[in-house]
Amino acid sequence: MPINPTDKIWFDGELVDWDQARVHVLTHSLHYGSGVFEGIRAYPTSSGVAVFRLTDHIRRLLASAKVFMIDVPYGLAELVAATKQVVAVNGLSEGCYIRPIVFLGYGEMGLNPLLCPVQVAIAAYPWGTYLGEEGLANGIRLKVSSWQRHDPNAVPTAAKGTGMYVNSSLAKVEALKAGYDEAVLLAPDGRVSECTGENLFVVRGRRILTPPLSESGALHGITQDSVMTIATDLGYEVDFEGLVRTDLYLADEAFLSGTAAEVVPIREVDDRPVGDGRPGPITKQIQQTYFAAVRGEIDRYKNWVEHVE
Repeated sequence: MPINPTDKIWFDGELVDWDQARVHVLTHSLHYGSGVFEGIRAYPTSSGVAVFRLTDHIRRLLASAKVFMIDVPYGLAELVAATKQVVAVNGLSEGCYIRPIVFLGYGEMGLNPLLCPVQVAIAAYPWGTYLGEEGLANGIRLKVSSWQRHDPNAVPTAAKGTGMYVNSSLAKVEALKAGYDEAVLLAPDGRVSECTGENLFVVRGRRILTPPLSESGALHGITQDSVMTIATDLGYEVDFEGLVRTDLYLADEAFLSGTAAEVVPIREVDDRPVGDGRPGPITKQIQQTYFAAVRGEIDRYKNWVEHVE
């Protein structure tokens, strides 16, 4: 989806013009993928624009940096405040997508990253539905990818590292060129891991299942955690459970979750309809509750929305 430029980007502690947020061609992270990032959404609420689980996202950003041994020169509170500032200064009252990134800048080259300068940027801009309004309403088609999800002992799958997403891009392009909307990545042991940027859920009766994070190599999703809380509060049994591809084919319902994608029904996997090939009642109930929660409409989830002054 195309980027809609806004006025300012927060870059190393200052607000700079969008077109001036530049890096050198010999920036370390450009060559080696040595950075970490987050994807966050803000939504309009009755009390003004609010960022969904902002502190949790920034906390995960810093945790990813720790895994990669990157010393971020800003703390949690500073980055939370900077995110709110960039949303406010760009007048994004109708909501937006937010991209914080920590990367290694210009000054050193080679595989030793320890002497490279650490830089931080936060951009915010309008962004529509990631997998399309049609997919959000009627479900998407998935393909099990020929590309595997990373082995956790090859790269740290618990962290959101920039270079690691080459794996996701390969799977995404393969799926799109084959006529599907999204790809499912399997773990090295053949079990289901996640989609290219989303967590997966399978519904069996009143049980809702998602692959175990440490075993499958799936990223611990903040939207995934929100969905699990919502589903539990709605009275469903929610568990981490190892899944294989046939569990997707034979599910009563299936859906995916992610900050960019939000909550999206899955209508088909590998040309096999999931359930009756339409979004199921449990999926729709969770989806509706989620969209109400991110807009501050449900009191029990009010602590998830962090308002921008």
